[in-house]
Amino acid sequence: MELSTVQRRLVFAVIVFALAGLGVYLLDSAESGSSASPVASRPPSHHDRASPPPASPTPTGSSTSPAPGSSSAAPGQVPDIYQWLPFSKAGLASAASVTTRFGAAYGTFTYTEKTSTYIASMQSLISPDLAGQIAAAYSAPGVARLRVSRKQVSVGSADITSIRAFGPNSITFLVNVTQKVTANKDGGPNTTGYAVTVTGGGTSWQVSGVELGTVGNS
Repeated sequence: MELSTVQRRLVFAVIVFALAGLGVYLLDSAESGSSASPVASRPPSHHDRASPPPASPTPTGSSTSPAPGSSSAAPGQVPDIYQWLPFSKAGLASAASVTTRFGAAYGTFTYTEKTSTYIASMQSLISPDLAGQIAAAYSAPGVARLRVSRKQVSVGSADITSIRAFGPNSITFLVNVTQKVTANKDGGPNTTGYAVTVTGGGTSWQVSGVELGTVGNS
């Protein structure tokens, strides 16, 4: 049966209404499914952004940089030992220089020279008290007589082998003094170990004591 114009309009309206209802149902279903999704599926807002992950713990046995001001030396770096000593590198070098110069002068003499000449060769390196002691030993009758009778001439040199002791104002070095002696009897090279103590500070030192290295600590 052919529908009238009014009937066709009514059927069209019903179809449109049904389609509209179906659209609303589908939209509601989509929104419900979206709200059930995990929070992580949507872009984070300003308030719910995740905090950055904590830093990974340092593996056992790994090294960390020393704190500023630390005196520890970096791997492969030689530590500055002078921070633990009562003298500087320049001070130690100066004390060692005085010691070796004294050792060389102490082992150098000739049978023709006077005691005053021998002492003058080391006068600037030794204390007045030590100068008197060395002069007395050098001019002792038995020693002087032997030196002259054998016509001894000695050229000395000195090498520091170690530091025996040190304090705020003194350093004791162990020194080998080698004498190359020419004489009419018993000449040749001769090496003797001494403990030589220098006193002072900074770069100003003088020898204040000398004894055989086997005697003991100064």
